Parts: sequence; C-alpha cells; structure tokens
Amino acid sequence: MRLNQRVDLYLVLVVVLVLICCHGCNRPENKESSQNLGTDNRPVTMVKKEHVYEKLPENIAWLTNDADPVFASSDAQKGGTIRSALLSFPMTFRVVGPDSNGSFRGAILDNQLSLINIHPNTENIIPELATHWAFGQDKKTMYFKLNPAAKWSDGVKVTAWDYVYTLTFMRSEHIIAPWYNDYYAKEIESVKVFDDYTIGITSTKAVPDLHLKLGISPTPQHFFDPLTPQFIQNNNWAIVPNTGAYQIHEFKKGRFIKFKRKTDWWARNNRYFQNRFNVDYALYTVIRDFNLQWEHFKKGRIDAFGLSLPKYWHDKTQTRIFENGYVNRIWFYNDLQRPSHGMWLNQDKQIFKDNRLREAFAHAMNVEKVIDKVLRGDYSRLAQAFVGYGKYTDYTITPRIYDIGKVESLMGKAGWKRGSDGIWQKEGKRFSVTVTYGFEEYMPRLVVLKEEALKAGIELDLEKLDSTATFKKILEKKHDVAWMGWSTNSRPSYWQGWHSDNAHKPQTNNITNTDDPSLDALIDRYRASLDEPERIRLSLLIQNKIHEVAAFVPTFMMPYVRVGYWRWLCLPVFHGTKLSEGLFDPFSSTVGGLFWIDKKIREQTLDAMKQGIRLESKIIVDEQFKIKTGN
Repeated sequence: MRLNQRVDLYLVLVVVLVLICCHGCNRPENKESSQNLGTDNRPVTMVKKEHVYEKLPENIAWLTNDADPVFASSDAQKGGTIRSALLSFPMTFRVVGPDSNGSFRGAILDNQLSLINIHPNTENIIPELATHWAFGQDKKTMYFKLNPAAKWSDGVKVTAWDYVYTLTFMRSEHIIAPWYNDYYAKEIESVKVFDDYTIGITSTKAVPDLHLKLGISPTPQHFFDPLTPQFIQNNNWAIVPNTGAYQIHEFKKGRFIKFKRKTDWWARNNRYFQNRFNVDYALYTVIRDFNLQWEHFKKGRIDAFGLSLPKYWHDKTQTRIFENGYVNRIWFYNDLQRPSHGMWLNQDKQIFKDNRLREAFAHAMNVEKVIDKVLRGDYSRLAQAFVGYGKYTDYTITPRIYDIGKVESLMGKAGWKRGSDGIWQKEGKRFSVTVTYGFEEYMPRLVVLKEEALKAGIELDLEKLDSTATFKKILEKKHDVAWMGWSTNSRPSYWQGWHSDNAHKPQTNNITNTDDPSLDALIDRYRASLDEPERIRLSLLIQNKIHEVAAFVPTFMMPYVRVGYWRWLCLPVFHGTKLSEGLFDPFSSTVGGLFWIDKKIREQTLDAMKQGIRLESKIIVDEQFKIKTGN
C-alpha cells in the first residue's frame, strides 16, 4: 500500500480487497467506449500563474536508498492479460467527493505514485517519484529532489508545481470532500518550490515518522484547471493522467474496466520497479454474484480466485481443475496491520444510544461459534479495531465474548424485560435491529449470529444489498448495524472514524456516529503530539476508550492470503513480501506486480485439459512471515 493511501481509510469488502479526478466545467465528460480512452488528444486548459521560487536552505543532508534488496524476479516475462472480477461497477472514477470511497478506488490510486514509499520487507524508505529526500531541522519539513524523468500518462512532465497544486485541489470546496479539505488545511502547511524539481513540504506540526505523512502524490494541474462548482458531475468518468505503470484504457459502464500497461513507462528501469508490472492488460469484468465468479474461474475465464473462505479452500477445491493440477493453491502468511472487520453500531439509532445496550449486543454475538463451526477454525478472533500496529496497539484489550448472563444483567439494569417471544422489550420497543451487509458469502456467518442472538433475546434482521449500495447506505448513516471492515494505515488513525467532527453527517468514516468529548480530547492530543512516547500512550488510551464506547464489535482476522490460480500465473520463488495483501495485485507500487503470465505454460495447460492429461497438483504453504496471533 502506498504511503499517501495510508492517509485515509477505505472500504475492504471481500478483503479486499481498492487519484484525483477533475477538469474544467466546459470539458465534455469522457464517454464509455471500447476505444482507447487516453488523454493525448484531449485539449489542455492551463491557467498561467507566476511561479515563485524559494531559496533552498544550506547544509541539507540528502538521503536515498539504492541498496535494499529487490523484491521481484528476473525470471518475470512481459505480456498477457490478468482477468479479474468485480461484484459491482464503481459509482465513479473520482477518488474524492461523493460516492468515491469504494473498493475499486484502490486500483486507481495504486497507479498514482508517491514521492517515496516503504520497502515491503525492510520497511525502509525507498524512492518513487523523488530520487532523494532530507529532513528539516524544524522536524516538520521534508525536502525532495524529484526525478526529472517522471511523466504523466499524457506525456507531460511531473514538476514541483504539481505538488503545489495538490494543496489547491485538496483544499477546494468544489471537490466536496470534507475529510480532504480538513486534512490538507490542518495537517499540511505548505509546499515550497526551490526549482522545478526540488520541493519542501511542511507539516503544521512535528510528528514522529514524518515520512509517512509527507510522501504525498502530485496532482496534474494541466488536466484540472480551472476547478469549478461542476467538478463532481463533470468528472465522474474522467480518465485522469497518472504516474504509475497502468492507465484505464477502455470501459463500459456496468460491464468491464480494462487497464493497459505503459510500454514506455518512465520508471520501468528504476531499481524497485524492474521485473514488475508484467502483464500488458488488467481486465475487470462485472460478475455480480460471488458463486457465478467461481464458475467463471473454474472455466478459466478468471485467472485467480481468493480462497480465504473455508468452504472454498477445503471443499470446493475438490474438483477436477485442482485435482488434475491445472490450478494451484497457495496459503501465504503475511505480517501487517489487520483490517477492522466487524459490526458497527449506529449510535444515532435510538436503541444504540444506551451504552448498556451496545455492550449487551456485543455479548449476544457468538463470534467464537462462527469461527469454530462456519470458518473451521481457520480465522482468528479480532480483539479490537487497531491490531497489528506494534507498540501503538494495546494487546491487553480482549473482545466481549458471548455471554447470555451478561446480556440479561445489562438489559435488566437498562429496564428492559423479555417479551413473550423471548425478545427484550421496553415501552413497546423490541430489541430488533437490521444488519446490513454486501456479500452473499457472509450469510452463513450471520445466520449463526442471528440464531445465537435470539437465545440472548436480540433479533437480527439480515439485509443483503449489493456492495456498492451497502457502502452508500452506510456512509449516509442510514444503517442500524454495518457488517464490514476498514483498511489500515501505517499508524493508527482515529480522527476519521471516531471524532465527533465526523459524526451525525453523511460521507464521513465515523459510521458509528461516536460523539464523546473525552474521546475527542484524546484524539486531538494524539494528533497534536510532538512526542512519540506520548503518542503511543495516547494511542493505548484511545483504544481503551473506543472499547468502552462499545460501538464496534470486532469479529475476525486472517493473518494470511489464500488463493487459487491457474498454473500459467507465475510467482517469484519467495512468492510475496511481508506486507503482501494479495499475490496477484497488478498495480500496488509497494507489493503489486510481482507475478507474470507464462504463455507456454498456458498453452500446455489448455492442451492438457483438452486431452484429459493430469499434471502435478500443487499446494504451497509459505510460513516465512507467519506471526503468533494468540489463537
């Protein structure tokens, strides 16, 4: 995951598994097409402004990193198409503004590079759009030398002024993105230009791990100017120039999106990009049913399929394509921050305004039984929302376990009584809530929770919507209980999801509508702290306070990746990195693009299938990065 992606949280729905879009109000919207949708032939509007250059401070100690191990294979081959599936078509190609925070967003963002990144195994800083970096004496500023070879996908050079424009864009009211408006106004003080390829970025305050905050991405001013109130409607399907290895090439709304590799990509020979991003095309086809996706995979129309669900890994792989060796399986353990999968309670709903009822709800969820019976013990119980952050995580926090006695005690103290149907009641109100979720495969888990909750006197009404509609409802804060997970940052980030600034309003990540002054105070101090030990202490206090609020019921975590893949997909001998969340991610600049397609093996496999010839069946279990999870 790129550094600047870790600034905010975005949705993880399957596990999920994914820059910036704008132009003038008079520019016609890019139409859906089966033709090349590049921007080369598009007229460019540019607002000329006088450039002001600052004087570069003396005695800057420039740093770089061209010594860390490469994490790609010299055996990699270029060519072919990786074929994947989407459960729903994205509501927009914008990555800011209304409806932009969907799972496909990651695929677009991963093709927009940052100034710097982190090595996925050593976690040292490595170059990306910048070749060198330095830390200012004020502990708030970083300096960057830009790679003069860097180009946007339309051929325009990336310069210092594209970083200046990032602030203009992100602070604009026209993008209708309050989180970004706030962050880039309150967290990023300035971008100064010393020459067209040297910049300084200053934070509003000193923070530990400054590089995680200031390694931002550029914004193509030549594409965006002028920003207008029509930004949202004019840019839903704009194909924005980017700096990464791929660009959207063609799409048809509701049906498919196809990315194309840039054969003349400016960074193809950079140390940490060599032998990566190998396929020519990445095709995402909309197949709106998970089971139907599986059928397409079995027929070779999809190249890889996630096998995290136990019934797929243990049962559904007992089929001809696996037994005959046409499809391989891999179980790859990773070591990274864990997504916050669970049940998110909306405190703006009357029934969840009482903390005792939220705690009772948590104790009525028999997550342990789901893990044992439905998930076959393959998953681990998630303890809280911020697991895997090292010293920033309080590992003494334990989840509330299923306990009908505690439910009865809490409900009794709140003045509720069991009705004739066994459900808790008070003043004509029953403890009946709707759980909104987005994937059919979650149904068996929720059915068990529903049955066990009934024993504890709580009724769950299960509402399945498609993934896009689910997320839209949740962001509009219309849910009772949201069944979902959020992705992670390099460090715990609390303001978006837990501060009252983001409560009681749509299109923010505080989907529990938590509005607690004491929690706000801790979060504000955490954001303002200049001292890492203090930040660590505050982080633990915040996590305990969130646990007390009881608006999040943690469920499961998977400390691994499990995938089935047709044998023509090839991986390096080490298979993946410590931070690999998906082994067949074509884009991510940190961990993606390690695989390739072997055309000869593909032809051999298809020929063997036609003739009914059995090949060697392969199951790989890679534990090089396995960690102890406590279960």
